[in-house]
This record gives sequence, structure tokens and C-alpha cells, in this order.
Amino acid sequence: MKIKVCGITRADDLDALVQLGADYAGFIFYGKSPRFAGNRLDGRTVRETGRHIGKVGVFVNADVQQILQTVRDYGLDMVQLHGEESPEICGKLRLSVPVIKVFHVDDKGYGKIKPYLKNSDYFLFDTADKAYGGTGRQFNWELLKDYREDVPFFLSGGIGPDDAAGFERWRHERLFALDVNSRFEVSPGVKDMLKVEEFIKAIKKNS
Repeated sequence: MKIKVCGITRADDLDALVQLGADYAGFIFYGKSPRFAGNRLDGRTVRETGRHIGKVGVFVNADVQQILQTVRDYGLDMVQLHGEESPEICGKLRLSVPVIKVFHVDDKGYGKIKPYLKNSDYFLFDTADKAYGGTGRQFNWELLKDYREDVPFFLSGGIGPDDAAGFERWRHERLFALDVNSRFEVSPGVKDMLKVEEFIKAIKKNS
């Protein structure tokens, strides 16, 4: 199983992720986020440090040209769309870079995914909240048991160090990767790499 560590803001943390064998690093390009990558990381640093890890840029209702320019500046391998981006916007971006479209899961399910099936390479399922970004809370993973579409998904939403064992028991044929963030932090944007290391080892051991 693949692992994405999101909210990276420091070159040292990015370098550590490469050494630990993480599959993806996530960089948030949403100015209102306390984990906004543009405050601490320049494009050249990300391009050169992250050559051996997948680099994912996270955007919220951003302009298509702005996203594509950021992809070029930071050498991004994927974009993750966390707002109300239309299927058409996903399709335009997908001509240049793979697209992860985010859907928020609540007790009613995971939203209207059908229009996005042909315009997304991956989905990401996260805990529903009024604000953009992570909540640090989990949703009930069983709500995804009826998901049978061809688009593979990232699982996000409050996954923490103690959840590694849970993935020995919970499996889904379309689960592509786990997405972790706030529960592996000392402070917003600063990762506790010991926790990250232990989690990666546990997940990779049981994959």
C-alpha cells in the first residue's frame, strides 16, 4: 500500500520522507492554510530534493493557469483538487498532469462522483467539514464499502499512528494509498518523523 504524507513545508522533512520510503509528499498551495508550502519552500528546493518521491500539489478553487504554473515551478507529479472544481476543470488539468479529486464523506455518503469518473485519475475521500483542509477526524470507513468504480482512491481523514494495525483488517480493492497529515505533526507543517517512520514501516510490512 502506498503512503502520502501531506502538508510538507520544510526541505528537511521532504528529504526525510525520501529516505523513509514514503511514496508521495503533499504540498498545500492554498494561502489560508497554516501549511501553505509557498511560505517556506521554493520551487527549486522541491524539484531537487524531491526527485525520488511523487510530489502532489494541493489546490482549492485555484485558476487553471496558476495551477499549471505551480506544477512547472515545483516539478509536481500530480495535483489534488480540494474545492468545488468542476469536471471540466479536472479534464483541462488532466491533459497536463494526473488529477486527484477530493470528496468529503459524511453519513449520507461521498457525494456526486459520477461526473468526475472520466476526468480524474484518482479520488481522495476525506472527512466532511465546512472548512477546506483536513479536520484531524476520521469518518467511518465502512461508508466506502459500496464503492465499486474503476477510479482508485486515496483514503484520508484523521489517520494517525495508532491506525496502522487497523489496515490489517480493513481492505478495499480500489484503495490506492493512505493520506496522512495533522496527526503526525509537532505543529502545523512540522512533521514528527519518528511517528512517520514507524507508520510507514508498519504499513509496508503488512501490505
